[in-house]
Amino acid sequence: MAKFKNSTQRRTARVRRHVKRAAGSRMRLTVFRSSKHIYAQVIDDGKGQTLASASSMEKDMRGSLKTGANVDAAKAVGKRLAERALQKGVKQVTFDRGQYHYHGRIKALADAAREGGLNF
Repeated sequence: MAKFKNSTQRRTARVRRHVKRAAGSRMRLTVFRSSKHIYAQVIDDGKGQTLASASSMEKDMRGSLKTGANVDAAKAVGKRLAERALQKGVKQVTFDRGQYHYHGRIKALADAAREGGLNF
């Protein structure tokens, strides 16, 4: 029996393999966005654990942001994630944008994480 039933699942598996291989010994900065919020994590694939995370759903961020679904929220999440990653000693990461195009909120989060001190 085939492991993947359709071309979308096969393509997703190829992309995941490529991203993990490209990361090598680096940690992976992953991004997920919904229509209302944006989330980001720094993941150590070797150990299989999340080292740092930030999202627009955190209590102190919800109070200071108008909405969690705009470029300003993405910038705030990127800066907060960079601060938390640097506290854990992570400076080099591989950016995993997943299925999202590199513009708008995704680009704003990446730029803010770079400004915060992460290299990718």
